[in-house]
Amino acid sequence: MYLIVGLGNPGKEYKETRHNVGFDAIDFLGKRNFINIDKVKFNAVYGEGNISGKKVFLIKPTTYMNLSGEAIREFANYYKIETENIIVLADDIDIPFSCVRIRRNGSGGSHNGLKSVVKSLGTKEFPRIKIGVGQKDPRQSLVSFVMGKFSKDERMDIDSAIEISVLATETIIKNGIEESMNKYNNHIIRAQD
Repeated sequence: MYLIVGLGNPGKEYKETRHNVGFDAIDFLGKRNFINIDKVKFNAVYGEGNISGKKVFLIKPTTYMNLSGEAIREFANYYKIETENIIVLADDIDIPFSCVRIRRNGSGGSHNGLKSVVKSLGTKEFPRIKIGVGQKDPRQSLVSFVMGKFSKDERMDIDSAIEISVLATETIIKNGIEESMNKYNNHIIRAQD
């Protein structure tokens, strides 16, 4: 059994912002695998189904980014899901734009959502897939940057990176994280000129 989590913020005002690429990835994963994400439980919107013959829960916490871990902990405890089977998808400002980076474990770094997951689960030992959303202008505040939307050209690249992150997730479920890392790690999408 797998718990696949996209990090983001609920509400129309946050839709398609840099900070919500985790939610976007969950929506795409659901569509690809015919899983409706329309139920509510444990402060999350979720759907359940099967990917590669394995039961999965796709969840989008509704607690806002900084408390994302609480919903994840509730699901994991209730369904007795091992932390190595919790896959978290999130935005990242510290890797190149449209880069997809897969890690077996690690700290939350500068990401408040990942910090919340580490704190709530009491461990750093869970896989995460990060999607590079670019780096802010030094004159811009971090909040306004991550809450901002992508340009039309950036959106095309980000949508492709989201698709890669979803393929990476499916590969983890089907064949394990090693194969996923070998195939998709540091994959960077660049639009053709």
